[in-house]
Amino acid sequence: MPLPSTAKLQTRWQIPLALSVTIFINYLDRNNLALAIPRIAQDFEWSDREVGSKGELLLAAFYISYALSNMLLSPIAERMGPKRSVIAAIAAFSIVTILSAPFGYSFTALIVLRLLLGLGEGVHIPMASAITSQWFQPGERSRANAIWGSGILVSTAIAPLIVVPLIQFWGWRPTFAVLGAGGMLLSIPLVYFLIPDSAHQAEQATFNKMPDNLSQRQPPVPYRRDYRFWLITAGGSLNAFCAFGLLNWLPTYFNRAKGINFEQLGWPLALVFAAGIVGIILMAYLGDKLQQRTVLAGLGFLVAGGMVYIASTTTQVSLLVLCFAIAVFCQSAYGAQEYAIVQRILPSDRVGAGTGLYNGLAVLLGGVGGSLIPGSIVAATGSFDAGILSLVVGAWLASFVMFMLARLIRY
Repeated sequence: MPLPSTAKLQTRWQIPLALSVTIFINYLDRNNLALAIPRIAQDFEWSDREVGSKGELLLAAFYISYALSNMLLSPIAERMGPKRSVIAAIAAFSIVTILSAPFGYSFTALIVLRLLLGLGEGVHIPMASAITSQWFQPGERSRANAIWGSGILVSTAIAPLIVVPLIQFWGWRPTFAVLGAGGMLLSIPLVYFLIPDSAHQAEQATFNKMPDNLSQRQPPVPYRRDYRFWLITAGGSLNAFCAFGLLNWLPTYFNRAKGINFEQLGWPLALVFAAGIVGIILMAYLGDKLQQRTVLAGLGFLVAGGMVYIASTTTQVSLLVLCFAIAVFCQSAYGAQEYAIVQRILPSDRVGAGTGLYNGLAVLLGGVGGSLIPGSIVAATGSFDAGILSLVVGAWLASFVMFMLARLIRY
């Protein structure tokens, strides 16, 4: 069925583009701490074991409050309106990032700030998912979600080139303040002017009556009682474990385990995460074209785990960067399909709340695990290589889950 030819629908692809900028800022503010840990460790005079034990607490604090915010605040945010909630989230996490400058002088203060940052960011992605489901058909959603999801990978790739030099020049506290203020001034006007308040009821009805909509093929089941929802949540949790484990620990791993100087971290990290940008574009296209999203994700995890294992065994920087780049490229197969699959399973009027529950649990289990488990292994053994190998196990378990889901949902 063709889309209604309204002015809003003709310009609807600007919606995920605007969201991608806000997600870029979100992840810049979220991941600045991971890039700053080597400098924070120097300021506070931490040993390698203290980097593992205290670093894991700083990183995990964010994911605990972020997960709870996803689960508890997303239903409220969906009722308040996805657009207004995105603006409120941007203001909240930007202000907390700015406050790192005057208050970030003790370990306790940093823990509190990370908790507040997670609380502020929590509803951002669930509301982006809700907005996407309003404006795009199921067959378009891998591309639409990948556009705003690419903000994650672009931010992750570019952040080392922005944050590391700024920390070198200004120090990490002023850098955080500049990132928070600049991001807020850029993101809020984009959302206000480029994202409509909501799709017209008739337009939403057109999307919901598409013949390939899941609800048309079987009686609706409350998503909390749908075992496929819990299976994708398990896959998302394992993905979060791998993704956030890599985001949080790769800068320190390159620095402490592989001997790459802090001043030289920018380009190796940028190259690794730039591979994910290419991957998410290609995988989103293949997902919408082949309609085999779960199979693509399973294959991606399988290869990614193998590449991380090989990387842990080498001391050659070029091979190290290449293996991690291939791993991130392959893992992006899940990132490109993730929210399209979630949106397909959820009822159209519960996408925001359901995505919040999915994202919250995935981050609570996987994000916290990706911070704590590698850090705990490093703290116990003193070996960063041992910590990074936990991500191999997570990737292969995720591959198994996605192949199971592929037998249950043809999408």
